[in-house]
Amino acid sequence: MADDPLDSSPSASPALRPRREPFEYGLLPIPKLVFPEGTLTQTLSQLKERLAPGGPRVGAAALAEALQIPTEQAALALGTLAAVLPAEDPELGEDGAGNGDLRDLLLFLYIQSYKRLVPRAHKDSPAVADVWPSTSAFDGYLSALSPIQFVRSNSRRFMPSQADEEAHQLSYLQKHMANILIFLADSVDGEGDDSMVLTMETFEHLGFLLQLSEGTPLSEAATFFANSDPDMPAAPVPAALVHDWILQHIASALEFMAEKSAAKENSQHNAFDPDVTMSDAVTNTRIHSSSPTGTSAPNYPGYYRNASFVEGCSKTSVVKQASDLKGHSIKVLNCHDSVIYILAPLKYATVYGCSDTTIILGAIGKVVKVEHCERVQIIAASKRICIANCRECIFYLGVNHQPLIVGDNHKLQVAPFNTYYPQLGEHLAQVGVDPNVNKWDQPFVLGVVDPHDSLSHPAGVSDVQAESATCLDPDLFTNFLIPSWFEVEGPTKYNPFTLPEVYWASQRKKHVSLEDIQKNIRELEIDDNRKKELACALHAQFKDWLYASGNIRQLYCLQGE
Repeated sequence: MADDPLDSSPSASPALRPRREPFEYGLLPIPKLVFPEGTLTQTLSQLKERLAPGGPRVGAAALAEALQIPTEQAALALGTLAAVLPAEDPELGEDGAGNGDLRDLLLFLYIQSYKRLVPRAHKDSPAVADVWPSTSAFDGYLSALSPIQFVRSNSRRFMPSQADEEAHQLSYLQKHMANILIFLADSVDGEGDDSMVLTMETFEHLGFLLQLSEGTPLSEAATFFANSDPDMPAAPVPAALVHDWILQHIASALEFMAEKSAAKENSQHNAFDPDVTMSDAVTNTRIHSSSPTGTSAPNYPGYYRNASFVEGCSKTSVVKQASDLKGHSIKVLNCHDSVIYILAPLKYATVYGCSDTTIILGAIGKVVKVEHCERVQIIAASKRICIANCRECIFYLGVNHQPLIVGDNHKLQVAPFNTYYPQLGEHLAQVGVDPNVNKWDQPFVLGVVDPHDSLSHPAGVSDVQAESATCLDPDLFTNFLIPSWFEVEGPTKYNPFTLPEVYWASQRKKHVSLEDIQKNIRELEIDDNRKKELACALHAQFKDWLYASGNIRQLYCLQGE
């Protein structure tokens, strides 16, 4: 469940908190990027020594040589770094094809040692079994639970909350900040603590991991750099002073979080649930935007800072446009037998724990992450997508980079992007997704074991390459029609991604076949009673197909136009 914002009162100083993007979208299950905690500092120090002579910038070739990994994996690391930086680095580029700043790279490699927070034990397993559909017939050879069984065994209410995860990330940074500053600091003449200093420019690179609640640059909030003359560079300060300042603010933030959590647990009133919950869902209907088109979404506690949520939907349809969303990311969590339309330009999107659901993600400029899902159809236009621990899912993709497939996956299929809505072209341009480049059929497959997740894949299990995805049979490919509920005008009149010829040919063949069937039916010399019987038989077969294919939910949406 989404949580109340954890920022302190307006009169208080801005609260220090972690940037969630590196921890949520920046962790890669590449063994040689994950160093044991006992040797982490030493290994990264040696890596810095190997890379520093080449200058302050590092490219894929140099990184691959230093880490002894394939160039493709080094390029993936730099591309992922580019996707989670707080601001674009022109020399690295949006796609990570250039050279990254050594300081950002060291921070990125350091947090590869981060372990995700383990879900709390569920207090009422039978209740969860009553809510969710039947268990999967599949039995993973590395995991005892299917993706949905794994999620159901820890319902969203007992999965780590946003506040729990943020506190866990802050605690991690609190523990490791001394070592992190060592990699960033410069050595100068002096003794003891005064021999390691940080410049204001280097201090700002900590903005990769930390941020202030009001968006204030770190250097403006730090007393030792505040009000520096822009025409005169600020003098470097001892790393020990920076360490004390950060630890003081982290401790204050953790204390505030603990007080907020305790107050919430002691309260007898339920917190406001996020955007759409199961109690709001109406069977066989669609849910309109929660705000009129053209207005801003209110600052409800259901929005967690820079993220919006669609959670716990069952047997319903949900539509979210730009005016309904706050911030630059969306999370679709634990939805079943529904159709979710996210028709907005965003940077990040997470789909977690969903089953038997179709999810349309209009334009995602950084990363889409899909985890622990079964029998979902994802229609996404994005720079990047990462698929982990999913089964029997179909992905209709318009992606500028190879789809990343990791974890314990089974029976995944990929297909080209298959829909449009009036503003899609504008949204793609706004977030920087190029419709002329689509690598939907070039999956990049890593290992099954995720070193950042000790729960679903216990330690000691040897890694193997994850199961890849197969291309959807062109004869099974269909275009997806998005209902035009809001009568919004836009220049996009067709799918902006080019359909491969084999899929075009299949579409043309289906069109011709349908015309032939219609012609043959019209030419049949049968009486009216036989025609009615034929029509009833066709309708019955069509209805059965709608239910079997899962397209019945879309039909309800179209009927509501």
